[in-house]
Amino acid sequence: MQHVVALSGGKDSTALALWLAENEPRDYQFVCTPTGDELPEMIEHWIKLGKMLGSRILPVTAGKGLSALIEQHTMLPNHRARWCTRQLKLEPYYRWLAQQAPAVSYVGLRADESERQGMVFPETDGITMRFPLREQGFTEADVWAFLDERGVEIPARTDCARCYHQTLGEWWRLWKMHPDLFEAAMLEEEWVSEQRGETYTFRNPSRDSWPAGLRDLRAEFEKGRVPPRTVQQIDMFRGERRMTGACRVCSL
Repeated sequence: MQHVVALSGGKDSTALALWLAENEPRDYQFVCTPTGDELPEMIEHWIKLGKMLGSRILPVTAGKGLSALIEQHTMLPNHRARWCTRQLKLEPYYRWLAQQAPAVSYVGLRADESERQGMVFPETDGITMRFPLREQGFTEADVWAFLDERGVEIPARTDCARCYHQTLGEWWRLWKMHPDLFEAAMLEEEWVSEQRGETYTFRNPSRDSWPAGLRDLRAEFEKGRVPPRTVQQIDMFRGERRMTGACRVCSL
């Protein structure tokens, strides 16, 4: 029987992995599903967490990263076409987990989110899911307390650097802290737009009054314009307290 713990690197999966290592020690296979678009601090978090667990975290990938799939589809992911999560995370993990059967898959769902049922593995026999945080009655507050007691910090972003769900303040932070990644996203917008003959952006044009296209958005940032509440958002980088729209798979 394989014992598999999937780690997005978010607060819940991080707490789950550490809780299991402390309270139910056994030979776990810790797994992550990188998209190839993670920020450097996310990679560092996985490395640090692997050292704390005493076990390397195995990357399970689609064989292509986000940029390669954008080129393949000639399309940017968006809130109506969330193919990035499906193709870069869910499907590779389903395929890999099916090969591990019989297996127990440990999922970091909490007691205060009883409406969530966890992932369903299509056409896969021999996979059992367990939710230890829920079994122990962990709430979001309990998860933060557990991590704080162990001095564990969660990265500001556990999703993609170019996630279409991020706030205007997060785009500003990406431009400020990782200008090379902002530039790459901007060029991808322009390439897709050129290929398809109409304008495409990572941002929703109706979301706010700022320019939707990243080149125009960068021009506003370079003028010294800072999105409202950006400082507060930077100070609040803690899980769903900030990532209210992010996919659960990317923030778990």
